[in-house]
Amino acid sequence: MNKISTQPGNDAANSNPAYNDPRYQAGWHKLAEVDGEQGQRVIDSLQGIAPDMARYIIEFGFGDIYSRPGLDLRSREIATVAALTALGHAQPQLRVHIHGALNVGVTPTEVIETIMQMALYAGFPAALNALFSCKEVFAERGVSPA
Repeated sequence: MNKISTQPGNDAANSNPAYNDPRYQAGWHKLAEVDGEQGQRVIDSLQGIAPDMARYIIEFGFGDIYSRPGLDLRSREIATVAALTALGHAQPQLRVHIHGALNVGVTPTEVIETIMQMALYAGFPAALNALFSCKEVFAERGVSPA
């Protein structure tokens, strides 16, 4: 898995006292564990326009939700890939979470099967869009779907 820094890359943002909050720190470490460099890029890209959104993603999304004990990270990423597939219009986020799924041990076949399952509930267009995003991520990572 790719390692990311302990804080967002923006030096001005690093002076924010919220970054010392235990909830923020737990979220940041969980984000690093799941999404690696892809997560770092998302957080960094928000610093110039909406640093509070980056903080919410870290604190709530990863500090509160992803850190809960009820599901392991593999299950959480499978659920996230399914949900983003079903939305049908969240390809950038889907690509980040396909990377995340692979980072936490979901196999390429499991990612594909999760997406194909969504054709029944979200429709073929949503599943096709997701499969094309999947193909891009697999190519970036040199991963074979079989």
